[in-house]
Amino acid sequence: MDQTLETTADRPVGPAIRRGWRRRCPNCGSGPMLRGYLKVRDECPVCGEALHHHRADDGPAYLTILIVGHVVAPLMLYAFVAYRPEPLVLAAVFSVGAVALSLYLLPRLKGLMVAFQWAKRMHGFGRPA
Repeated sequence: MDQTLETTADRPVGPAIRRGWRRRCPNCGSGPMLRGYLKVRDECPVCGEALHHHRADDGPAYLTILIVGHVVAPLMLYAFVAYRPEPLVLAAVFSVGAVALSLYLLPRLKGLMVAFQWAKRMHGFGRPA
């Protein structure tokens, strides 16, 4: 295969995004992408794919806020209208739920964004070694 075509063609996005959601290396799918809760490894310990090129920045946090807000707000409105709980109870329950959902989504969305960047060869992921 031509070297130029090999370094410019997009990689399969679907499998990469699924691997990223599982916080796995977008290249091999078996190595862990994250070291700790949100720190991306410099390279995959299994296949050696360089992961330090990522530029996820604030994207995962914005997506997390967007998703959690769109899930929690309608549920809170429904619970308030249908059950009329005490405001303190409503705030406590939905605060815990929003924090739990945010903590679940944040590392997965970070993995998804890094995997998408890898698949599209963005920010140095397409450069030959």
